[in-house]
Amino acid sequence: MQKPPQSMDFALKETSPKIGAGAVTGDKLSSTYDLVEQMQYLYVRVVKAKDLPGKDVTGGCDPYVEVKLGNYKGVTKHFEKKNNPEWNQVFAFSKERIQASVLEVYVKDKDVVADDLIGRALFDLNEIPKRIPPDSPLAPQWYRLEDRKGDKAKGELMLAVWMGTQADEAFPEAWHSDAASVGPDAVASIRSKVYLSPKLWYVRVNVIEAQDLVPIDKSRFPEVFVKAMLGNQALRTRISQSKTINPMWNEDLMFVVAEPFEEPLVLSVEDRVGGNKDETLGKCVIPLHMVQRRLDHRPVNSRWLNLEKHVIVDGEKKEIKFASRIHLRICLEGGYHVLDESTHYSSDLRPTAKQLWRPSIGILELGILSAHGLMPMKTKDGRGTTDAYCVAKYGQKWIRTRTIVDNFMPRWNEQYTWEVFDTSTVITVGVFDNGHVHGGAGGARDARIGKVRIRLSTLEADRVYTHSYPLLVLHPSGVKKTGEIQLALRFTCSSLINMLHMYSHPLLPKMHYIHPLSVIQLDVLRHQAMQIVSTRLSRAEPPLRKEVVEYMLDVDSHMWSMRRSKANFFRIMGVLSGLIAVGKWFDQICNWRNPLTTILIHILFIILVLYPELILPTIFLYLFLIGIWNYRWRPRHPPHMDTRLSHADAAHPDELDEEFDTFPTSRPSDIVRMRYDRLRSIAGRVQTVIGDLATQGERFQSLLSWRDPRATTLFVTFCLIAALVLYVTPFQVVALLAGIYILRHPRFRHKLPSTPLNFFRRLPARSDSML
Repeated sequence: MQKPPQSMDFALKETSPKIGAGAVTGDKLSSTYDLVEQMQYLYVRVVKAKDLPGKDVTGGCDPYVEVKLGNYKGVTKHFEKKNNPEWNQVFAFSKERIQASVLEVYVKDKDVVADDLIGRALFDLNEIPKRIPPDSPLAPQWYRLEDRKGDKAKGELMLAVWMGTQADEAFPEAWHSDAASVGPDAVASIRSKVYLSPKLWYVRVNVIEAQDLVPIDKSRFPEVFVKAMLGNQALRTRISQSKTINPMWNEDLMFVVAEPFEEPLVLSVEDRVGGNKDETLGKCVIPLHMVQRRLDHRPVNSRWLNLEKHVIVDGEKKEIKFASRIHLRICLEGGYHVLDESTHYSSDLRPTAKQLWRPSIGILELGILSAHGLMPMKTKDGRGTTDAYCVAKYGQKWIRTRTIVDNFMPRWNEQYTWEVFDTSTVITVGVFDNGHVHGGAGGARDARIGKVRIRLSTLEADRVYTHSYPLLVLHPSGVKKTGEIQLALRFTCSSLINMLHMYSHPLLPKMHYIHPLSVIQLDVLRHQAMQIVSTRLSRAEPPLRKEVVEYMLDVDSHMWSMRRSKANFFRIMGVLSGLIAVGKWFDQICNWRNPLTTILIHILFIILVLYPELILPTIFLYLFLIGIWNYRWRPRHPPHMDTRLSHADAAHPDELDEEFDTFPTSRPSDIVRMRYDRLRSIAGRVQTVIGDLATQGERFQSLLSWRDPRATTLFVTFCLIAALVLYVTPFQVVALLAGIYILRHPRFRHKLPSTPLNFFRRLPARSDSML
């Protein structure tokens, strides 16, 4: 069922930005920043000063440096009572906004009333040298300070001044003239940064048994289970079936943990003495850096650990060591890939242990150029404003561009590189509004502007893709376009053979197939992994905030959504539509709608029956011809969010309200009742379809199960006769007669269903045994 294309407003657009790509074609000698537009900056590195004169009564000075270019002014931190200060700060002034011909650098003394001038240095912009990486950084020089009249003043200042681009090493750490309105405290939160996800491991705890437990109440059989705690993760075994002081479990508990290991694993053996009351019979603490690392499915050695018990004597906690022991196997699983993203959009599929990694197959380069048409995300001084930055995530490397302050058409022009180990992966680029630029309140959140996902397997190697992607966000009021982002993308393949060989490998590491984890287990572990990643990255400086990480990792993709369910149903129908179309075409052949086509099919059928060795070559030749025919309509652009496919543009307001509802619900009971009834009606339809499929399968089983003795007798007799007839009749004759019967002319057909179909429909299913 073909859906109409989405509106141009939501569609992908090809663009032609003036980027450096293609300046050197064919080989890889192009500059580092060839996927973005070159942006010129004037850089000033203020290193240190010496022999500064004392300005106040005590003879000391509190020096700082002010770098001034036209209306823009950058200021270093000031030092108290220091005549030889060291700053080592870099200032970057965008060449586009330069409206002066002289760069002024002032050394001043911080004072309560008015700051005193110690001295200054002036530079003519026409005399400033250019630096192009990979040239070595420009060496700073000492400059004599002069006073306002141009006479020599006491003290010297070490500086480096040069013209460069955003490819300069100093660019990420520099103070930018674009952010002149931002206070010095917020400068750190608007810089570009690279983050690394923590290395995640699965921890497997196989609890085998315990020995010599000492229950508090000796008059009853103990009901013992083991509780395992790791950080904020808590799991427990079932209650042991052997109600003795030597219980057995042999149960696996799985946790997610990140390096460096901060918290130990705490195991406690507990006795269920009442409804909600558990008595601790003993504890043991296992530091994770002592735990064995396993790379394959070979079992690790088990070990006995002593259980310790705490008792309170005179208000003090005392440890009692006694003979109770617990038997377990514990290991860090290096052979699994710890899923922290939605499995549909994984950017990394490698196992945890580095020893198991295959060599990389290529390089992915991303140029984040600009955005336009951004919506105002907040109000400042009574007007709408947006402070946009981008986050891109691929593999373990997260990047964050600098924040462009108060601009609806920001230009970042930043380029980043990743190693690629598998093409069946997805890079995610999100655009956010920085809620902490102007000292946003502690509870301020970085609002989402939109997200782009690009699957690497859809990209041709060595081709530069430049597209403007619509930024779409689903709101309770419907789908909204919040702007467009322009990206440049290139996937460079280092080994074509290795890349093609990847298609024969399983998607996930071997351990996922040798020792598979259940779907429910994976879901819980993925949620834990997401929490760990978002917590660790929110502790970086500047923090990559929790709401940003969760949006990038699709944390809410498993929640119920009427719209998503509807979209998935139509996706299934779209897949089945091809089979339905083939069925309709074959029905037209059988009914002689187009006699010429039917006669040609008859001829082809007779040739294939007489020469059966041609069947497989003919099938593969047809598939080859269809594939070649479809090459003309191959996709020219990487795929992007499709509002029609997602049913986002036609979703009912109540469906969207339900999707954005909290879990558990915060809506009044009458709305919840209505939604529950709607859910029941949908579930009823799904239940009916699943029941129908089960019925057909059970009818096949009934052919030989003697559930209907007469039907099985008829079928068994038919099978015996068919075996004898087929033994004496050449297969070609049988196939020919069967084919001609199926393709017979409509005048030889009946409107009534055929005898085999009638027989099959009369077979019993187990539906009549259902309550």
